[in-house]
Amino acid sequence: MLTFTAPGLFPEGVQYDATNQAFLVSSLTTGNVGRVKDDNTYSLLAAGQATGIASAVGLHLDEARTRVLVASANAVTGNVAKLVSLDRDKGTVTFTADLGALRPSASGHFANDIAVDEQGNAYVTDSFAPVIYKVTAQGVASVFLDDARLAAGPGAFGLNGLVFRADATGGYLLVAKTDEGVLFKVPLSNPANFTLITVPGVDLRGADGLLLQNDNTLQVVAGTQNKVYRLTTSTNWVSATLSGTFATSGDGPTTLARRNGADSYVLYANLSAIMTTPPPTTYSVGKVSF
Repeated sequence: MLTFTAPGLFPEGVQYDATNQAFLVSSLTTGNVGRVKDDNTYSLLAAGQATGIASAVGLHLDEARTRVLVASANAVTGNVAKLVSLDRDKGTVTFTADLGALRPSASGHFANDIAVDEQGNAYVTDSFAPVIYKVTAQGVASVFLDDARLAAGPGAFGLNGLVFRADATGGYLLVAKTDEGVLFKVPLSNPANFTLITVPGVDLRGADGLLLQNDNTLQVVAGTQNKVYRLTTSTNWVSATLSGTFATSGDGPTTLARRNGADSYVLYANLSAIMTTPPPTTYSVGKVSF
């Protein structure tokens, strides 16, 4: 377990940067993106104030393009959905795409998580609007999927974690919907033809971050349950079964990162204390064991 000090940070997203040998963590409250080393030290990669990020939510390290993609929201106003691309090493902004402007929504906007396909296109979930956005590697944004069936109830989080899975047809996204505790399979070639993944006997309510362990194994953080579920498919994600459960040990687990292609680590964000005074000073990243 790595425990680091960063008062009032409330990190929501995590990735592992093997080049710089550090976990990358976001911040809901400051918009900062920082690095956590194995010696438990935290350092700043990019300041929210400098990058125009009020709340940094999900992260995706696109190693092939040496960039860190940040889902930018505003946790106070709930009306922002942007994608910010940062240089992996310098933390400088390479582009910002205003996603919420593409689709006005009475329920607001909240950019949440990011997946990237083999061509460098990024896909971003909006937890307050029933929308997944697409942003090219050059920063050109469009609406990938807009469907009322993906909407959440008033004040609830809908679409959340997502991952890309390659296949011979061009691949698809696996997407979590937090309020219902369900997973969807969304083909890149025809997103409107998305389907519900059947997971018999498994309650995934509170589903947040996802990590694709391999083509047929998915890890799902259910933060409100303090659990990580491991699901396995033999049907190309038409359905899945439970193959393991990990009871988390820290407060407020949100999402996962794979370290060096092997072990997965869960981020403990302490979100239950986000309104407390004084705010927490320490947070942690812990290994997942099934």
